[in-house]
Amino acid sequence: MSSDDSLSRAEELLKRVEAARAELEQLSEGEGGSPERAIELLGELSELAKAVEDELTRAQREAESGAQS
Repeated sequence: MSSDDSLSRAEELLKRVEAARAELEQLSEGEGGSPERAIELLGELSELAKAVEDELTRAQREAESGAQS
């Protein structure tokens, strides 16, 4: 996988982060929001943040190994 692939994947993950964040915001603003769904979204956000971090780390390693070649 190239650093460009990792960056593209990170961008896609960030779009999912934004969608989950927007849903969480809607839940918090609406009356009778589902606490269970909010907890699910927080878990999803945590997993997505870790995946983004992994992709960015991978892209950095790829870029560094390419610069050394």
